[in-house]
Formats: sequence, C-alpha cells, structure tokens
Amino acid sequence: MKLMAIVLAAGQGKRMKSKLYKVLHQVCGKPMVEHVLDTVDATACERKVVVVGHGAELVKATLGDRAEFVLQAEQLGTGHAVQQAAALLGEEEGTTVILYGDTPLVTAETLGKLLEQHTNAGAAATVLTAVVPNPQGLGRIIRGENGQVLRIVEQKDCSAEEAAITEINTGMYCFNNRKLFEALKLVTNNNAQGEYYLTDVLEILRKQDETVGAYIATDFSEGIGVNDRVGLGEAEQLMRARIVRQHQINGVTIIDPAATYIEAGVVIGSDTIIHPGTILRGATVIGEDCVIGPQADLTNTKVDNGAAIKYSVAVDAIIGEESAVGPYANLRPGSVLGRECKIGDFVELKNATLGDGSKVSHLSYVGDAFVGKDVNIGCGAITVNYDGFNKSVTEIGDNAFVGSNVNLIAPVKIGDGAYVVAGSTITQDVAANDMAIARVRQENKAGYGEKLRARAKAKKERLAKQ
Repeated sequence: MKLMAIVLAAGQGKRMKSKLYKVLHQVCGKPMVEHVLDTVDATACERKVVVVGHGAELVKATLGDRAEFVLQAEQLGTGHAVQQAAALLGEEEGTTVILYGDTPLVTAETLGKLLEQHTNAGAAATVLTAVVPNPQGLGRIIRGENGQVLRIVEQKDCSAEEAAITEINTGMYCFNNRKLFEALKLVTNNNAQGEYYLTDVLEILRKQDETVGAYIATDFSEGIGVNDRVGLGEAEQLMRARIVRQHQINGVTIIDPAATYIEAGVVIGSDTIIHPGTILRGATVIGEDCVIGPQADLTNTKVDNGAAIKYSVAVDAIIGEESAVGPYANLRPGSVLGRECKIGDFVELKNATLGDGSKVSHLSYVGDAFVGKDVNIGCGAITVNYDGFNKSVTEIGDNAFVGSNVNLIAPVKIGDGAYVVAGSTITQDVAANDMAIARVRQENKAGYGEKLRARAKAKKERLAKQ
C-alpha cells in the first residue's frame, strides 16, 4: 500500500516575532520542517507534499527537491490546507500521514507504530494522541466504549467531565487517502473562526460508520508544536537531550550532558570522550577514541581516530589521527592536519595543509600554505599571505625548521630539510637543506643605556619646571 505524507507549513508564525518564517527556525542546527521531513523519510514514504504559504519561496529553496509543494494562498484552517493537496494526491490509493512543519520532535518510531495500528485496525483515520500532565488549552480525545475516537473537543467547548481528560490531540493523523479527500469535500466553515477544520473529517467519517482510532505516543513531548520563542527553546532542549542520549547509547562518554551541545547531523565514534562546554555543529564527524573539549567548538569538521581538541574552534577543517589541537587554537576553513600533528595555544590556521608529524606549537599564523611532514614552525612565525590585493601561497618542504618570529613573505618556497633562522624575514625561496638568515646585523653601543636614562631624567625635570 502506498504511503504518502502531507506536511502543513503555510503559517507565518506571528508569535515568533521574527522576519524568518516559523518552520524555518532551527532546532539543533536544522530548520524544524527539515526535521519533520527526515522523520517522514525514515518511514519509507513514497510521496511527500509540503503545503506552503507565507515565505513559500524561501521554504521551497530550503527543502529543494525533497518534496512536492502546493500553495495555500489564504490560511483558512487545517482542513483547507490539506485540501490544497487534492490535485496531487486526491486520486491516490494508500495511506496518508498528516504532520506539521512546527512539530520537530515527532519520531519515525512513533510514526511507524501509528501506521501499524492504523493498518491492523483497518481504520479510515487514526489520530496520534498523547497523555499530558496539563491538558489546559488542548483538544481532548473522547473515546467510545470500544476505544474508538468519537470526537475531539476543544478546550472552550469542554464540559467539566471532558476537561478532566488528559489524552489530547497532537494534530497528527493517518488517513485512508481516498476517504480523507472525499470527507474534506463535506467540511464546512460554519464556526466562529470561519475556517475549515481537519478535525471535522473525523466526525464525518464516524457518521459514515468508518473506524476512527487513536495511538497514544509513548513520549508526550513528541506532539509539541512550536508557536513562539519559548516553545522553540523547549524543543531545542528536548531534542538536544535526545541526541546526547543516543550518542551515549552508541558508546560515547559525555561527561556532562547538560553542558554539551550536539546538533542533529553530528556523527561520533565509540569510546570518544566529550568534555563539558563542547559544541558540535553541522556535518561534524568524529572518530573513535578521541578526546573533545573542554570547550571545543567544531563546525563541519572531520576528526580522525585518537585526536584530542580542547578550548579551540574549528570550522570546515580536517584533523588527522592522533593529532592534538589547543588550547586556544583557531582552525579556519580549509585547515587540514595529517597524523600526529600538534597545533598549540594561540595558533591560527587558514586554508593550510600540514603533513604528518608537523608542529605549530604556539603564537603563530599559517595561512594559504602547504607544509610537509615533520616540520617545526616556531613561536611567533607567520606566513605573510596577503598583500592587500591578492592571496599568495607558502610551501614548506618535509623536515624543514622555521624558527621563532620568522616572516615568510608569500609566494615563497622553503625546501626539504631547510633551516630558517629565528627573526628572519624571508622573501626569496630557500633551497633544500640550506640555512636562511635574513635579519639586520646586531650592533652593541657601549654605555648607551646610561645616556638614554640620563636624557629621560633631564626631560622629566624640564617638564616639571614648566
């Protein structure tokens, strides 16, 4: 049986008080609507239709070819929104799941169980419900003696008995697709809001003697819809805890889960230790047996097995096996470290490749450079790669030694085994195994220190008399 999904994402989300449309606000590094599509994809859904309205073009650009799109030009209720998909799905045979672009916490496991119950019961509709500690403001599920859903009663319409019910409607459903679209034709807007409600479909199906069931989500938080920044923060917290827990289950040691931020797309190998204050973003991939943090901030960075990073930032970088980074290092985009490299305190790399065993231990900048194997770059050394107009490349061969406070004025090449003496400013290539010295010859002036102090004292006394 064909499985389809309709994701409602047309609302502007005024309560977000934002220029960005609600479903594009991020939770753990990904727009909410993308989380929903990820969940749908995990259920092997064959067709996905996203109903767009406010910010339609931006939503389409964000999702690309992940879904088909229909426009709800006027927001006239949830039933009206689903009706917009009739031209695409109305004649299909199968099951349709209806979700919302602002419910990022629903899981594929829960959807799978919802679909299983829907199929086994031969239902025309199955509602995803949740039992919550405080149902205030939410639609209550009214069941019959056989457990079928009789109706959904909104808070304002509840009797005292109905208000005491704690099973609520999450707004997510499974439908027999053909029966859904046939029932939608019968939905009217004869209500205080003048809108077409999807919940009316359930009552229509019940009157047609169809089976309307409900599946209770194990975790009520999966049904949470984000309506404002407070809800966004709560969703972020809940998903972050879920992500951290899954990494722990997979064999990662996370010292303080509450002080660790890991986005949804991050991959971490077993026996890696994550220390507090660590932030892992985007497509970061970390191997096994690594030590990350404290306070490592990695974005789209690949870290190979056994590497260690602490108190440092890396963006679009690659860190090789057994390499050590930090404290207080900054690896900017294009930084690539080989095996057993060392990047120490207050070192900045940008678009630089270092071969195996090379070291930049402290207070240096290496940018637009190719550094060979087993190179030592001393304290305060820099590659001078920008002349105000163009970026130029520095090349350093294997086993070279670059002393402290050396300026390598690019473009320049330092050959294999070459030695650049501390304090030199290098403007010409250095051949393999040569030693380069480029600094002014030292001159000592005898007794000149006393003269300088005497001059300073005389100036001070002169100023005091004025």
